[in-house]
Amino acid sequence: MFLAWNEMKNNKLRFSLIVGVLTLVSYLVFFLSGLANGLENLNKEAVVKWDADGIILTEESDINLPQSSMNPDEYDGNGASEYATLGQFNAIATSGEQKSPVAIFGISEDEFIMPDVTEGRAFKYTGEVVADDSLREEGFQIGDELKLSSVDETLTISGFTEDARFNASPVLYGSFETLQKVRFGDSAENRDYKVNGFVVRTGNLDEIEVADSLQVVPTQTFIEGMPGYSEQSLTLSFMIYFLFIISAVILAIFLYVLTIQKISIFGVMKAQGVSSGYLAKSVVAQTFLLALAGTIIGFVLTIATGYFLPAAVPVAFNYMDMLIYGAVLVFVSVLGALFSIQTIVKIDPLEAIGG
Repeated sequence: MFLAWNEMKNNKLRFSLIVGVLTLVSYLVFFLSGLANGLENLNKEAVVKWDADGIILTEESDINLPQSSMNPDEYDGNGASEYATLGQFNAIATSGEQKSPVAIFGISEDEFIMPDVTEGRAFKYTGEVVADDSLREEGFQIGDELKLSSVDETLTISGFTEDARFNASPVLYGSFETLQKVRFGDSAENRDYKVNGFVVRTGNLDEIEVADSLQVVPTQTFIEGMPGYSEQSLTLSFMIYFLFIISAVILAIFLYVLTIQKISIFGVMKAQGVSSGYLAKSVVAQTFLLALAGTIIGFVLTIATGYFLPAAVPVAFNYMDMLIYGAVLVFVSVLGALFSIQTIVKIDPLEAIGG
């Protein structure tokens, strides 16, 4: 450790460049992990908010909520400790110059998926909705009338709730009468009520009994089945994994070049009785310090960047994930140093000093 630290102090510029490269790599890894978490949250916030074990959908829906349609009496709660009826409709909501895609949830106010209202009040009348607070950040306000695309109906925001987005769209919670009105307009009274699913809480999903035309889907499976969710998550994960490999390769190249430049010095040290093991430990210690410094600086820069990002950027930092990724970066960097260690072991003192 003494040799490693002493060399870094005497060659500040050279090793600062290595730390700078590792800082940029770790910064990118941490930021991508935050982006991955943020995008995942955009898709599943409303589902996580249910705090449920599963959802009942039709067999032919392909685990897709909008594609599932059934009668409200097709499930009676058999096997569940609690269950809630859910309807869903997608639209574009416009108020003045503000426009946003939304997911409209038809729910019963007395069931457990009713969200907590953080501002305003819960919906009371047909046409009133509680909106996700991301709409407030976009400029929507309580009392705004929302005109919906493809239908002639309007909705009124009665309140806001936190963390309620579904498939990246803010959720509007309203009554089933409101959902029926949105779906069918003036002919709503002449239409049969349809729901999209039943959200269930239970200690064991296997105890849920449903008709053959229905299926019980665990919450995590339902989330992973959302359009684009798995593909998006997998793409960002692969980018992070490739960055680990790139980090190891970059550091291995840097250290190998430095080792080649110091062959004569290592040869002299070996001739004086310094063992290959001691030199190898010095390189490993040096690599560990460089990787640790770069990772810590990258972590601090990432957190600092998060404070200045606008709300529109979907970044959510999970500190446990970042800690794991940081440890992996340090580990793969140390692995990259093994290539240089092989060179040190093979150094012949006489040849290195020109004997």
